[in-house]
Amino acid sequence: LRRQRQMCIRDSLMRITKILLGAFLSLTNTLLYAQTVAIKTNALYWATTTPNIGVELSLNNKHTAQLFYGLNPWEQSGGDHSKLRHWSTMAEYRHWFCQSFNGWFVGPHVMGGEFNMGGVDLPLGLLPNLKSRRYEGWYAGGGISCGYQWPISRHWNLEASLGVGYDYIKYDEMKCGACGKKLKSSHKNYFGPTKAAISLIYVIN
Repeated sequence: LRRQRQMCIRDSLMRITKILLGAFLSLTNTLLYAQTVAIKTNALYWATTTPNIGVELSLNNKHTAQLFYGLNPWEQSGGDHSKLRHWSTMAEYRHWFCQSFNGWFVGPHVMGGEFNMGGVDLPLGLLPNLKSRRYEGWYAGGGISCGYQWPISRHWNLEASLGVGYDYIKYDEMKCGACGKKLKSSHKNYFGPTKAAISLIYVIN
């Protein structure tokens, strides 16, 4: 019954993600030739060996909508079964105090994803049990973020942003990175940073 409940929640999360993606792509297709579109990638996310891409669409002079996706499908090298496998998606709405794609912005975001991580020694004492345990599960949540964007040429911008909020995290804890013996199933209510980005942006206008 517990497994069925987890599968049901996971399927619901996937459906919500597909709905957000479909709505955003539909909006992009409708307004592509009338508004500014930006393609971006987060350099901080690449530092975790995670390819990522985002699309941001100008709704008017002071409002934009953004959809972001990252995927890490690999085990780390070294043969110790260490991994940070995950995918994540985030949808964000922004209000700009100067104008779209220029200056300060603030807005809400929602996010979700799945993970399969273990055998990794993270810096700053983050998740200390991750070195000897494996965690598999999903998360969903939301928050608010703010940031600043600098135009550096006609088509290129640079952005720094930070977000805080809440995530509900459901997970299974395994005995080690290589084995599948489950120690427990649990959940965590997380409050804290939900986003950190230094993004390189190509603006299409």
